[in-house]
Amino acid sequence: MRRVALFLSAVAALGICLGGCTRLESTYLKKAGEAERLSGELAALQQRHRSLEEENRALQANVAKLEGTVRGLGEELSDTRSERDHLRGNLGFVTGERDRLAADNRELDRTLKAKADSLSRTIVELRGKVADLERENGSLRQEIAALKKAQEEKVEKVGKTYEGLMSKMQEEIRQGQMTISELKGKLTLNLVDAILFDTGKAEVKPGGIAVLRKIVSVLRDEREKAIRIEGHTDNVPITGTLVKTYPTNWELSAARAINVTRYLQEQGIDPGILSAVAYGEHKPVAGNSTPEGKARNRRIEIILVPREP
Repeated sequence: MRRVALFLSAVAALGICLGGCTRLESTYLKKAGEAERLSGELAALQQRHRSLEEENRALQANVAKLEGTVRGLGEELSDTRSERDHLRGNLGFVTGERDRLAADNRELDRTLKAKADSLSRTIVELRGKVADLERENGSLRQEIAALKKAQEEKVEKVGKTYEGLMSKMQEEIRQGQMTISELKGKLTLNLVDAILFDTGKAEVKPGGIAVLRKIVSVLRDEREKAIRIEGHTDNVPITGTLVKTYPTNWELSAARAINVTRYLQEQGIDPGILSAVAYGEHKPVAGNSTPEGKARNRRIEIILVPREP
């Protein structure tokens, strides 16, 4: 700028020297003023240029900064787009899972409803069965009570029968000709054979008839018990002429049991509850090695047992 000013001054001086006149001086002054104006404008322009350069540098710095920001935003946008694509993929998966779960849930609802309906029907059926069982249980309780009562009555009746026989047969019991026992509703009259039969005979003798008549007086009204007459002997074989009639003790014990059974029937005891059984020597109650043991084995047993349905 100083060089420009010096140049203009030189020009003005040269004009003065060359013109040497007023016109030249006027022109010089005009030129000098114009030069000064131009110099001011130039200085202003230079100042403006410097300002613009500074602004340009600032703008370039801002541009660089903005470019960095743009690059960062671009990278962020790329990441965001990648994240968006990833999220879209996840959204598709989640949507598919949601739809699948919704379908599973609907199927589960249908299954649960079907099970609930089935369970409700089962509950209704079970309630009906419970009601039936309660009614049946009530009937069974009544039946048990009736059976218990009937059993008690039977036991009581057996007890009365036992007491009646014990009272009627006191003499025979005292003489050891007869025993009476009662166990769990089973009443057994054990009569030695001599009280009913003569040796080797099956017909009931008069004294035996008297004994049986006393027994019948107690048993005649018996309806709930079966009466089994059992014939028993010792192990002494049948000999002599008796063999033709009774080949073995079995036949003799059978004939004796049958004759006692027939007499009880003739005296009015229901034949439907009577039975005759023969054991011969095969069910002893004592050893046969002594006369006393043999005497105990030769017997008639009249047994009262529960009737079969």
